[in-house]
Amino acid sequence: MRKIQGLPSLIEYLESVDYPLAAEQITDLMSKRKIPHRKAFQDTVIFNLEHIDWWIAEQRKR
Repeated sequence: MRKIQGLPSLIEYLESVDYPLAAEQITDLMSKRKIPHRKAFQDTVIFNLEHIDWWIAEQRKR
């Protein structure tokens, strides 16, 4: 299972797979529970890259 920690890491990953999003967009998606993530601690967010890859594929279908 591939995981990354933190918003900056997710932004970098999304750019590497040609699906760039700004931090504000990601934060908004997280608050609306529209992007897969998990809060491990108060300020620590974990993203499972398999779930993110699935989410990107779903977004591209639209």
